[in-house]
Amino acid sequence: MAKRKSLRSDPCPVARALDVVGERWALLVVRDAFDGMRRFGEFQKSLGVARNILADRLQGLVEEGIFSIAPASDGTAYQEYVLTPRGLALFPVVVGLRQWSEAQLFDTGEAHSTLLEKQSGLPVRPMQVVAHDGTVLQVSDTEVRKVRP
Repeated sequence: MAKRKSLRSDPCPVARALDVVGERWALLVVRDAFDGMRRFGEFQKSLGVARNILADRLQGLVEEGIFSIAPASDGTAYQEYVLTPRGLALFPVVVGLRQWSEAQLFDTGEAHSTLLEKQSGLPVRPMQVVAHDGTVLQVSDTEVRKVRP
């Protein structure tokens, strides 16, 4: 299989982000980490992904600074994968994907997991893109200023 072209120096922020977390197993590992998973075996059991693929994704996420490796919190000889500040900053990305999926990929009334606020037990409100004054922005209200070569 041909190696994919790196987007590491692309002037588009979306392209650079996808170079780091655009492969489906990568974001699913991050999602599981937000749900409290920290060990290789937990990720593997949850995802059902082949061990070699999971090991590769975790290594890449560590190299990119999304996770760090720490000794097991229970004192055993295992190691744990801990989200770094860079990894924790992916939370709104995962929530945005979740909310898009809930609105676009599920039939009305179809069961799915729900993201709740711990304190109130209520569902998290839908994310919105807002202007500096707090008004909700639509695509037509924005523009991208491209970098010229």
